[in-house]
Amino acid sequence: QVQLVESGGGLVQPGGSLRLSCAASVSIFSYDSMGWYRQAPGKQRELVATIFSGGFTVYTDSVEGRFTISRSIAKNTVYLQMNSLKPEDTAVYFCNSRSVGVDGWGQGTQVTVSS
Repeated sequence: QVQLVESGGGLVQPGGSLRLSCAASVSIFSYDSMGWYRQAPGKQRELVATIFSGGFTVYTDSVEGRFTISRSIAKNTVYLQMNSLKPEDTAVYFCNSRSVGVDGWGQGTQVTVSS
């Protein structure tokens, strides 16, 4: 069973930046897609960004232009560069892998945007 381990979360001021990392225990190239989701208190988990096996990326509207998803196949790692962070970006961020309709999840990393 694949293991996904997130890192890079923390406390940052509005307008600041963070980079999240998701290290997979197997080759990420084997997945149909890898992505980042987030869940704020009292809200449903929502998709933030996805990168498909061919390299195509998709973002939710609220992060378009501020966040960038990327990957290193050699390192089996997916990244989420988050710039111009806003208080509403505060959430637990989860790494996701998807292959043939089966989802894998990391344990999550907390991102808090506050002054």
